[in-house]
Amino acid sequence: MNRTLRLVLPWFTLALVAVAAAALRYGVIEPPAVANLCTANGGPGWCAWRQWAVLGFLSYGYGYAALTAAFIALFWRHPLPAWLAAALGMSALVLYCFEAGAFATLVGALRLLRAQADGMPGKQYRQSQREVQPQP
Repeated sequence: MNRTLRLVLPWFTLALVAVAAAALRYGVIEPPAVANLCTANGGPGWCAWRQWAVLGFLSYGYGYAALTAAFIALFWRHPLPAWLAAALGMSALVLYCFEAGAFATLVGALRLLRAQADGMPGKQYRQSQREVQPQP
């Protein structure tokens, strides 16, 4: 995989997660017609899935998941938990848990940026181990 694709792919997938969460919110959860359909005689089979999605933000489950992922991303220096924290934070932000979602998105995005910056060429010129350099 080339370097540009490796840098852009996590951010593109975060945008896709945000679009999917917005589609869930504005296409399935909020429309009154869908809510009326699901309350009338049990509704179709996917109404149980919609009910679980609604219970997820009513019980602040999306916020707790985002905060947990952000906590893991703070201590585990790897791009995957950073991306997961940003993705869960973005989903929580869109799905009504905006305090925890904003925090997790910020932590995840900053950790992902840091992980990408650490993998960039030119890192050998940093003095990350605080070694004393001899004078020329």
